[in-house]
Amino acid sequence: MKKSALLLMVTALLLSGCSAPIALESAVGANDPACAEVIVRLGDQLVGEDRRTTNAQSTAAWGDPAAVILRCGLEPVTVSQLPCVTAGDVDWLIDESAAPTYRFITFGRSPATEVIVDSTQVSGVSVLDQLAPLMQFLPATAQCQTN
Repeated sequence: MKKSALLLMVTALLLSGCSAPIALESAVGANDPACAEVIVRLGDQLVGEDRRTTNAQSTAAWGDPAAVILRCGLEPVTVSQLPCVTAGDVDWLIDESAAPTYRFITFGRSPATEVIVDSTQVSGVSVLDQLAPLMQFLPATAQCQTN
């Protein structure tokens, strides 16, 4: 993802303090049926935060201001220099470039899903653990390599 798109997502996190829908950009593959399988199963709460309305297909957000943003439909990632961890049997890449806001991207899932977490509000590990069962609806094509 380009730095400008990540900046846009971080800005959405910071500016979403009102109850209006959160303006997000759909991923290229947002209309993938696997994304629909994930999105329809998302709960009204995530790590104690209430779900918010978004204006883009295959997206979700929780918290006011938004503490978590989810977008499904990204290109699958099977090679990356980013650190890769496993949470709830799902492999995730960790982008720390905008810390304390962290971007997690499913690794080896098609389509990929990104989750942006403001760690000043919620725990990234808790978010990934709660979302992991839903990520099982995205077919796995690769796994993190452990050394």
